[in-house]
Amino acid sequence: MACLDVHVRICEQEILKFDLEIKAIIQDVRECTGPQSTLTELNSKVKESFQNLRLRIQDLEQMGLEQDKESDKQALLQQVEGHRKQMISNQTAWRKANLTSKMSIDALEKEALLNGGDDALRKRKKTKGDLTQTSSDITESLMSMSRMMAQQVEQSEDTMTTLATSSKTVQETNEEFKAMTGTIQLGRKLITKYNRRELTDKLLIFLALALFFSTVLYILKKRLFPFL
Repeated sequence: MACLDVHVRICEQEILKFDLEIKAIIQDVRECTGPQSTLTELNSKVKESFQNLRLRIQDLEQMGLEQDKESDKQALLQQVEGHRKQMISNQTAWRKANLTSKMSIDALEKEALLNGGDDALRKRKKTKGDLTQTSSDITESLMSMSRMMAQQVEQSEDTMTTLATSSKTVQETNEEFKAMTGTIQLGRKLITKYNRRELTDKLLIFLALALFFSTVLYILKKRLFPFL
């Protein structure tokens, strides 16, 4: 219970802190005379503080619902209701402060236009001239990029043509290599066949010579040694 009371006190202190922050920023919004970016920044800060305040009020409400005693519960819920009413009051004051600030900014802008009409006209002319020059520069840059892209496309086409020619040459060379390979294989077969035939011829010659010498020896033997 004591721990819950500590959380309640911390939550109430943060609610008070955010409420004071919102009031201070609303005062800054009311006194803002421009430029518009400053007012926008202040409004962003107010929105953030309102969001933080809303979350802490919800936390306090949850703590009130978790109270065991009905009297403590109702007391905290009444505080929550009071904080919400104060937040709504701050939102109303914020809208009024924005209206006041916008009226001040509009009045100052009208006065500046009346007092510096010529300067504003010259600035507009200068801005128009700058825009024209910028447009011309952009057009020239686009044309230059277009020419560069056309050159790159042409170079790519040349490269593709060269690659196609190289591919055709490589294919033709490959076909020639295949034809040469077939010729070499055929020559190898012929050489192998020739070598086998040469070996057969040598063997036949050797057998013929052996038969011849055997016949000669047989004849000599019969003539010289007829009784053997």
